Amino acid sequence: MTQEEKQLLLKDLCARLPYFENWVQYEGKDYIVTGYGHGRVSLLSSPFSSASGPCPLVEEVKPYLCPMSSMTKEERLIYEQRLHDVGRSVDVIDTDEIVQHIDWLNKHHFDYCGLIDKGLALEAPEGMYKAV
Repeated sequence: MTQEEKQLLLKDLCARLPYFENWVQYEGKDYIVTGYGHGRVSLLSSPFSSASGPCPLVEEVKPYLCPMSSMTKEERLIYEQRLHDVGRSVDVIDTDEIVQHIDWLNKHHFDYCGLIDKGLALEAPEGMYKAV
């Protein structure tokens, strides 16, 4: 993994941290991310566990993300409306709306950075994040 790929993965993982149950795979097992620090990821083995799991390097995990193509019709309408709202004026860029749009994508675990295609993330199994 290149340094650029590590940075992209870490940036993406960090942006998703505020949203509960961010799943990753490490050494063939699934874990929930609880934090990041010093290039490592803190993991739990289940959402019902309070025991700490392993703390692998960020490049050793693969997050589960939803492809953009997996949006439901309702999610697609919300996404397109948000895009319209963000881009409605070229003269005035509303950074709050842009941040809210990206937060919405993160909250719903969509792979808007193309990490799945780059081999840096795994496609989330259907229903993994539907309780969001």
